[in-house]
This record gives sequence, C-alpha cells and structure tokens, in this order.
Amino acid sequence: MLKIFRATAILEGISYLLLFGMTMPLKHWADIPEPNQVVGMAHGILFILYVVVAIVFCWERKWKLKRFIILFVASLLPFGTFYADKKYLKNLA
Repeated sequence: MLKIFRATAILEGISYLLLFGMTMPLKHWADIPEPNQVVGMAHGILFILYVVVAIVFCWERKWKLKRFIILFVASLLPFGTFYADKKYLKNLA
C-alpha cells in the first residue's frame, strides 16, 4: 500500500504542477484550452485517487486524523505532495 500511495502522491503532484504551470497559461494567455482539459481531467482523477488512498493508508496504519489532514492539505499546495512524501512516507519503506 505504501508504494501505491507514494506513486499516487508523486503523480498527483506532477499533474498539479503541469496544470498550473503549463496548461493554465496556455489556456489563458495563448487561447489553447485543449491541454488544460486533458491535464485537468487527469489531475481531478489523481486528486480523488490520492484522497481515497490517503484515507485507506491512514486507516491501515492506524494514524490519527491529524496526519490525514496534513496529507490532505499537502495535496492542495504546490509541491505539497512531494514534501509529504519526503517527510511522512519515504522513511516508512
């Protein structure tokens, strides 16, 4: 489960950065909305998957709600999932 959660966290973080760093500027500055639709959909799916896997992972590890909230907030911040992976998940392997 740890490998799945770490992979999901990294993919969600990459999709978040692609969405805001590449496709949103293309949509708003260059009037090219198509990449934003594709990456936005992928990011939405990965975000939902990240939250579901975080819930299962925290429940499986019997972590307190505070740790889940930290992982959830990390998914809302740019580079947050990378930080959460390094601080909370990497040393568990």
